[in-house]
Amino acid sequence: MKKIAILGCTGSIGRQTLDIVRSNQDKYKITGLSCGSRASDLAAVAHEFSCKKLGIAADDKYAELKGLAPDAELFCGDDALTAVMDDADTVVIAVVGMIGLKAVLYALKMGKTVALANKESLVAGGSIVTERLKHGGTIYPVDSEHSAVWQCLQGEKHFKRIVLTASGGPFYFTDTDLHDVTPEQAVKHPNWNMGKKISVDSATMMNKGLEIIEARWLFNTTSIDYVIHPESVVHSFVEFNDGSIKAQASFPDMRLPIQYALCYPEHAERNYTPLKLPLSLNFLPPDETKFPAPKLAKQAIASGGNSCAVLNAANEAAVSLFLERKIPFTDIVRIVEDALNSEPHCDLTSADDVFETHNRVQKKIYCKYRGQ
Repeated sequence: MKKIAILGCTGSIGRQTLDIVRSNQDKYKITGLSCGSRASDLAAVAHEFSCKKLGIAADDKYAELKGLAPDAELFCGDDALTAVMDDADTVVIAVVGMIGLKAVLYALKMGKTVALANKESLVAGGSIVTERLKHGGTIYPVDSEHSAVWQCLQGEKHFKRIVLTASGGPFYFTDTDLHDVTPEQAVKHPNWNMGKKISVDSATMMNKGLEIIEARWLFNTTSIDYVIHPESVVHSFVEFNDGSIKAQASFPDMRLPIQYALCYPEHAERNYTPLKLPLSLNFLPPDETKFPAPKLAKQAIASGGNSCAVLNAANEAAVSLFLERKIPFTDIVRIVEDALNSEPHCDLTSADDVFETHNRVQKKIYCKYRGQ
């Protein structure tokens, strides 16, 4: 029986991971759970799965969690991410934000298998994570696009190009003046049910830029393109040197890539919505005039050093400001571009360098727009 810890168990990916465990309790045992601040939700999940090692990031929620789970071993702060994974074979890292980098590096140091659903750790700290991988541990991608590439590469030694697919988000097919887009409009993704931050990233198409950066580290290549595929049925392509192309397709359901990361190399049985044939599928060119974010991501990859960390930090801050209604939608990518052009370029040699870059960039942006 595989022992699993889930970091970010109350979020979208965390809840769907719990669904998979719920349906396969003969295969998986949950040995650790953590969340940000939802103490009552965490306690309920812990009770359901008889998990006695719990972590909550918010210090002010510790007492509440203690009252709800008096018999559990509790951790808070950074320990909420690290200590709860000690007994696990596989760690599902589904937390949002840069804190995920600490969790990934710790899990790899402990020789764990990481089912990775945290973008920031590879986007901002890809070189640091890659270096740590040389000394042990394994990463399996959970993102639907990266899981698709991973599945297409099984049994293959060489490939020519990766082509990620993008739905186009809520605005690719509209004539909406993007300057006037509201947070409520931006978080309504046409195909996926996701958190607010990733939904806004999808609307700006920065999410595809972040995925391009992740793919660069996961598959050790810069030969990465993308196409607009509004149906979200084909999740990625891999092109080979002889011109052949493999694609992975399924009904859009994040449980598939989560389960594949948990049970690799097996495609285990599960309840799913089958694709109904015949299918009408569209593949359209990107519009990088309207959505320049992926182009900025490729430029950051080419620049190297701390450029991807700068891009990630600026985007995270800008999305927060947009959700707070302090900036218009179109300022998100403009702020990212300004940061890439103005921040000093340097190499990253440690996780501390990544966090220093992240904090410095965000502080400048928040000072300008929040006055703090």
